[in-house]
Amino acid sequence: MHSHQHGINIEALLAHVPLFNGLEADEIARLARGSREITATRGDILFHKGDTPTGFYLIVYGQVKLAFTSPQGGEKVVDIVGQGQTFGEAVMFMDKPFMVYAQALADSLLLHISKTAILDELDKDPRLGRKMIAGLSMRLHHLINDVESYSLHSGRQRIIGYLLREYPQGGERSITVTLPTNKGVIASRLNLTQEHFSRILHELSEKGLIVVEGRKIHIPEVERLRLHDH
Repeated sequence: MHSHQHGINIEALLAHVPLFNGLEADEIARLARGSREITATRGDILFHKGDTPTGFYLIVYGQVKLAFTSPQGGEKVVDIVGQGQTFGEAVMFMDKPFMVYAQALADSLLLHISKTAILDELDKDPRLGRKMIAGLSMRLHHLINDVESYSLHSGRQRIIGYLLREYPQGGERSITVTLPTNKGVIASRLNLTQEHFSRILHELSEKGLIVVEGRKIHIPEVERLRLHDH
């Protein structure tokens, strides 16, 4: 993994991020001066648990998992973040060390935006503060949903919920979902062992509710699978 200042137009990248939409060119320029690009190959660690944040990260392309290791040596995946998403803001604001480690799941390009640059802009532009609060609130909302689902929903319900997470009721009748990463990482994200995850996929496919082809999961009848969620 390496970082460097030049080579890409950081301002152009920042201007395309939903978080920074609506910022003036001079604000984007100031943020760009406080940013550096990081290219990570699959498997690279971006930071370790316990490292002190000096800013937060934005994914230009690629995919990163946030996780921690249990005392027994197992891994718990907290989140899988992708293109256009940011991570690391909360601990940066709290002046606390990172509570998770971040590892690239695919070759990725990220921007690291320094804490001083973002704090300066937050002082100057209240809209940016509102957007960051909205982003962090959304993440908190997701985490609460996760806790609810781990506590109240069976493994099967969690997997069905995950497969149908982007499909509203009354939408398409049949869909194909591509898992963003390998089954072990997704199982951990859903608080399941890999064996349990595979067993449930197997049961659902035996019932004809899904057809698994590697990372692609075909769902011939969405509503029929949804009904199985109870």
